[in-house]
Amino acid sequence: MTSDEDGLHGVIPYLVSPVDASGEIDRPVLAALVEHLIAAGVHGLTPLGSTGEFAYLDERRRADVVETVVAAARGRVPVIAGVAATTTAAAAAQAARYREMGVAGVMATLEAYFPIPEDGIVDYFSAVAEAAGLPVVLYTNPNFQRVDLTLAVIDRLSHVPNIRYLKDASTNTGRLLTIMERTEGRLGIFAASSHITAAVMLIGGRGWMAGPSCIVPRQSVELYDLCRAGRWDEAMSLQRRLWAVNEVFARYNLAGAVKAGLQLQGFAVGDPLPPQPALDAAGIAAVRRALEGCGALPG
Repeated sequence: MTSDEDGLHGVIPYLVSPVDASGEIDRPVLAALVEHLIAAGVHGLTPLGSTGEFAYLDERRRADVVETVVAAARGRVPVIAGVAATTTAAAAAQAARYREMGVAGVMATLEAYFPIPEDGIVDYFSAVAEAAGLPVVLYTNPNFQRVDLTLAVIDRLSHVPNIRYLKDASTNTGRLLTIMERTEGRLGIFAASSHITAAVMLIGGRGWMAGPSCIVPRQSVELYDLCRAGRWDEAMSLQRRLWAVNEVFARYNLAGAVKAGLQLQGFAVGDPLPPQPALDAAGIAAVRRALEGCGALPG
């Protein structure tokens, strides 16, 4: 596998999708968030991840999100747009559309209602890769997805030339090491916030793609830099402080928790889209304490 500086690497936040009172994407707020995160030193941006509530947006609003992020980023960091659908044709169409908008890559998710055999899963992601014509990140989250990517499927997909990365939200770090060994460097591995990210970096990960990085971007970049420098004692000290943020997020709706944190930091991103609940006062207080504890919000 190439070095971290060659290809995707580092801290790549999952962006929220701000929606205004009329139900439209709040482009100025989203653009301001992009500017803030780039100034904090993040290495890329992912619109339409889980934190971006892609499942609650129609195709037009999804495209509005991607268009806004690409325009605001202005090529300073790669934009990796989330692609997700229940049909292969719809997913391929999304990938092609986002490529035309100027994204640097796509992160592919398979939504499923009925069970899908392994050949169908491979065909889905292969079609997305062909339509994108760009680097593809596979996304796997067995806690929420009806169809997970088995080791055999991941191995098969790792031979598709432009499927180059995998973002795993399984919480199973041993699984990540197995994937690294089995794919022999063909896939760069990204952690999710459900993993202890310093541990994933220690075993050879390239970074992490996660919603909480939206609200602790500078601290996340510092953690990545410490890991890259092999300063593991300092990295774990910072990781322990940041883990309180992950623990809070594990208790609440992810988009709701990230949006609550951003509102505390002055970004008018609004509430999560119904039927997802907004955080109650106790939840907001818990997010506030976690952010104050790691220096992401003045006490």
